[in-house]
Amino acid sequence: MDSIVDNIAQTLVIAGIVALIIEVVILGFATFVLLFLGLSLVLSGSMMYAELITPSWLNALWVNAVLTFLLALLLWKPLKRMQNNVESSDVKSDFAEIEFALTDDVNQNSTVHYAYSGIQWQLKSQSPITKGTMVKVIKKEVGVLWIEPIA
Repeated sequence: MDSIVDNIAQTLVIAGIVALIIEVVILGFATFVLLFLGLSLVLSGSMMYAELITPSWLNALWVNAVLTFLLALLLWKPLKRMQNNVESSDVKSDFAEIEFALTDDVNQNSTVHYAYSGIQWQLKSQSPITKGTMVKVIKKEVGVLWIEPIA
């Protein structure tokens, strides 16, 4: 216990690194609070280690409170914008490129199903397709295969 009290700077840096690891590895940047706290702990510990701040627990408390607040003010909007900027793209796979002949007519109101890989998939199409037409899967959703005629 004496080593923790005697080595405030090292203790703060280690606690900051642990907070950053928890934020990144376990929470996956879901909350920014531990990120701001971890960064402030590392910064304040480094400043104490460089003797820019007198190493005391009261100074550590105040410096971390101010640094956490300032980091939150500076980084909140850019990190939130980065977190909300998610690209979604359709996955291309062999599964989505299957071809088969229709056994029933498919239109926007029909509920035609196709058995594939042990699952009954509902077939949907943007345009009506008649029975017996060769079709290919162009898109897949949960329980739904979007099809179009093979040209």
